[in-house]
Amino acid sequence: GTGKTFLAQKLAQHLTQNKGGFWEMVQFHPAYAYEDFVQGIRPFTDDTGTLHYSLVPGRFLDFCQRASQQTGVCVLVIDEINRANLAAVFGELMVLLEYRDATIPLASGGSFQIPANGRLMRTMNTADRSTALGDPALCRRCAFIPLSPNYDILRQFHARTGYDPEPLIELLQHLNRQIADPHYSVGITFFLEENLREQLPDIWQLEIEPYLEEFFFDQPDQIESFRWPKIASQLP
Repeated sequence: GTGKTFLAQKLAQHLTQNKGGFWEMVQFHPAYAYEDFVQGIRPFTDDTGTLHYSLVPGRFLDFCQRASQQTGVCVLVIDEINRANLAAVFGELMVLLEYRDATIPLASGGSFQIPANGRLMRTMNTADRSTALGDPALCRRCAFIPLSPNYDILRQFHARTGYDPEPLIELLQHLNRQIADPHYSVGITFFLEENLREQLPDIWQLEIEPYLEEFFFDQPDQIESFRWPKIASQLP
């Protein structure tokens, strides 16, 4: 809940808007494959119903082909990049992320080069227990911007709503100290609501408490002190 995807989209818009480029987003998942990202054989039927198989470019090759026809920066945002098997998805493209001027042969034939105006931006949730932090070979080819809960965003947002966020901020800071792991901190985007005073009971009981039950599954006493009936009186 720190706004990773939102920020990535805004950065992509800033880099491309009215500058002769474009941006788009793809979300990775465990079933995402090389054939989806680079290229692969896809079945299709013609007007007679006959089945054919054709070599089709994946999202990245299609993105690069269109970017090469533009004059400005083009950005592909890969959301939740660490949910896929990155070595399998990127294949031989891994070398091009380091040697941007290089041209490589593709497994199915032909050659490929990332256009100079092509950019990759990725988001990853380091709290996801089901995935690793990312392929080490890819990690060393990237720059990282960590996103921790920014409580000033709550202050700025609610400056115009009439809700006093300070007691909530104090509660979140206390809660995140108890969690004691920055990868699992409760973020601020849950609470960016115009009528937060009315919605807060539902947000806390239906979104925050289930998360805490999962995190503190072996420490039930920790959860009880953050149940809504216990903390409601601390908030406006």
